[in-house]
Amino acid sequence: MVATQQDLTTAPTPVVNGRARRRRWWPLEFYRSAIGKKWVMAITGIALLGFVLVHMIGNLKAYLGPAEMNHYSDFLRELLVPLLPRSFLLWTVRLGLIAAFALHIHAAYSLTVMNHRARPESYTSKRDYVAANFASRTMRWSGVIVLLYLAWHLADLTGGWVNPNYLRGDAYNNLVHSLERPAVAALYVVANLALGVHIFHGAWSLFQSLGLNNPRFNQWRRNFATAFALIIVLGNLSFPIMVQAKVLSYDQHERDAVVALHEAGG
Repeated sequence: MVATQQDLTTAPTPVVNGRARRRRWWPLEFYRSAIGKKWVMAITGIALLGFVLVHMIGNLKAYLGPAEMNHYSDFLRELLVPLLPRSFLLWTVRLGLIAAFALHIHAAYSLTVMNHRARPESYTSKRDYVAANFASRTMRWSGVIVLLYLAWHLADLTGGWVNPNYLRGDAYNNLVHSLERPAVAALYVVANLALGVHIFHGAWSLFQSLGLNNPRFNQWRRNFATAFALIIVLGNLSFPIMVQAKVLSYDQHERDAVVALHEAGG
């Protein structure tokens, strides 16, 4: 039997714990379910994986020289200018990424709460950790480490609040100044190792979250997750290593050029 519009509008209101629950807009209703939260985690995860890859590739411009990296940094601010104001699209992307981060974190936390409520305490204490790999068991902590490092990274290389030699527009020397500090370089290494673990499990599990899980594709999923995580980690770890090894070093000529540009009102 096909439900009519009248049937749908007069359908009884769901009752939860003895109370009538008001119907919400369907995307919110979908998100309240475990399946909805898994879909949100997967979709936002794909967006964040894409950002991490593009960000790493962009930073590789440092190996082409200070001028190339600074030109790339300025290019991001000039996207769709003069159709849009300078930095408008860049900030739109940043706000979208912040929203994706927020949804990803909220969905992960909500799923954890739902799982704990659905699982008896006795079962929880006897969980088979042998079946779960290291990446999945440490997903929560790797996520926390990455989140804390992201806050530092933004304060260091975007805002410049914790980088005493920060100069807006001089992305190359800002990077060198940051990573030439041994403590910051070590923080960068630890954070990116945690990011690699998080990416491996996230890239592996997002297919399952989208309902695309099939034993025939499991090896392909594992290979993809491993390769993606390795590319990101090796690319990102090259920066603190090369700065500490003086392969990437301070360039006074480029700093003077940026200062001159600022003085000219650029």
